[in-house]
Amino acid sequence: MEIIHVSAECYPVAKAGGLGDVVGALPKYQNKLGHIAKVVMPMYRTKFLYENSFDVVHKGAFGLAHYWFDYTIIKERTNKLGFDLYLVDIYGILDRERIYGYDDDSLRFTAFQIAVVDWMSQWNHHPDIVHVHDHQAALIPFMMQYCYAYQNLSYIKTILTIHNAEYQGWMGWEKANYIPHWDPWKSGMLEWDNDINPLASGIKCAAKVSTVSPGYLQELMHNANGLEMLFEYERGKCFGILNGIDTDVWNPADDFFIQEDYNTENFKQKKQINKKVLCDQFNLDETKPLIIFIGRLVGEKAADLLPYVISDSIYHMEGKMNFLILGSGEWWIEDQLQHLRSHFTGYYHSQIQYNEKLSHQMYAGADFLLMPSRVEPCGLNQMYAMRYGTIPIVRRTGGLNDTVKDFGDEGGYGICFNDATVGDITHSIYRAMQLYEQRERTHEIRKQIMQIDNSWERSAKIYINLYNS
Repeated sequence: MEIIHVSAECYPVAKAGGLGDVVGALPKYQNKLGHIAKVVMPMYRTKFLYENSFDVVHKGAFGLAHYWFDYTIIKERTNKLGFDLYLVDIYGILDRERIYGYDDDSLRFTAFQIAVVDWMSQWNHHPDIVHVHDHQAALIPFMMQYCYAYQNLSYIKTILTIHNAEYQGWMGWEKANYIPHWDPWKSGMLEWDNDINPLASGIKCAAKVSTVSPGYLQELMHNANGLEMLFEYERGKCFGILNGIDTDVWNPADDFFIQEDYNTENFKQKKQINKKVLCDQFNLDETKPLIIFIGRLVGEKAADLLPYVISDSIYHMEGKMNFLILGSGEWWIEDQLQHLRSHFTGYYHSQIQYNEKLSHQMYAGADFLLMPSRVEPCGLNQMYAMRYGTIPIVRRTGGLNDTVKDFGDEGGYGICFNDATVGDITHSIYRAMQLYEQRERTHEIRKQIMQIDNSWERSAKIYINLYNS
C-alpha cells in the first residue's frame, strides 16, 4: 500500500509541536510494516534544508486568485528519516524560516495544498491513500473531489487526522477564488458557520477522520470550538487512535542528547547523574524533587497558571522542591516566568526557547513532569517522560486521561487531577512530594513506567487497518 502524508510539520525538518513528532515517526513505522509511506511538506528555510542534499523531481505552475505561482518539488536523497521526504518550494510564499504566524498563512497553505494536488494529478500512478494532517492540509480532500482540474484523483481515498481542533484555518468567502475552479454546487462542503472552514471541509470530504486519542474524540463531541454538531453528524467515520512515540529517538538507553544513558536496571544511579547535571547548570538543589514543564507557554497548556502554582508551592511547602521550565509562547506568560527567577533563585529556573537537546536532558534528570493542560488532544510529553522514568503529573483530559493512571488506583503510576486550577495543581504537587519521600515506591513506579509500550508499532498497525477499511 502506498500512503502519502501531507503536513505542515515533520520532525526533524520543521516542528512546532506534536504534529511534527507524529508525522516524523508514523510513516517510518508504516514502512517497517512493509508499506510505502511518504511525506510531503512545505520547504521552509530551516537548518535541515541547508544541511542535507535534495534532487528536483518536478516543476509546475498554477493560478491562485490573481496570482500565478511556479512551484518546485524536491526529494531528500538518502532516505535518512526512514521514508521518502518531499518538500514543496514556492518562491515568496513558503521560503520562510517560521512555519506559522504570518498574515498571509491562508494563502501560503492553500498554495501548498494546490501544489501537492497538482503534482499528484500528473503522476503516472497514484497512491492508495492520501493522509492529510490538520487544517493546513484539510482542503486537499475537497480539491481532489470537486476541483475540475483534479478529477482524476477523485477515486483515491483520503484520511484526515486532527491533531488540534482549536485551529481550523477559517477564511472569508472573498478568498474562495484561492481554490482552483470548483463545482459551485459543492460550496456546502467548504462552509461552516458562514465561512470557509478548511478543517470542517476535511471532516466532510475525507473518507475517514481520526483524532490523536480516543478521549479527545469523545471531547470533540461536546467541545470542538464550534464543530460539535459536525462531529456528532459524522461520528460514524471518526476514530480515536492514540499517538505513539518514536522509541528510536526517545530511548534513555541510547540517547546522545543526555549525560548518562540508562535502563531499567541502573536507572537509580544514572538518572541521579542526569539530575545533577541539570541542577548544576541551573543552580538548583539536586537533593530536592525536580518538577519540570516542557511545552508551549499558552492558555491551552494552562501555562498562565504556572507562575501562581510555582509561587504557591514554594511558599506553602517551604521550598521543598525545585521547578524548571522550558518553552516559549505568549509574551506575557514568558515575562511572568522570567520575573520569577529573581524571586526564587535556587528553587526555580526557566529557559524561554525551543531546545531539543535540553528537553531530552530534562526528561532524563527530572523527577516529575507537570502537564496541567486545558486542552491536550493526545500529549506526547507524558509518554516521553515515562520512557525516561519521570513520573507525570497530569490533568484528566484528552490523551492524558488515556495514557496516565493515578498511582492511588490499582496498577497506577502517575498523579492525576480534574481541573486546571491553581488549587488542584498545587495539591497534586503536594501528593508528588509525599510520593517522593517514599523512595522504594518511587523507584517501583519509575521502573514500571519505563516499561510501558507507547511505541508507534501498535498505532501504525491500527492506521493500516483504518486504511484497509
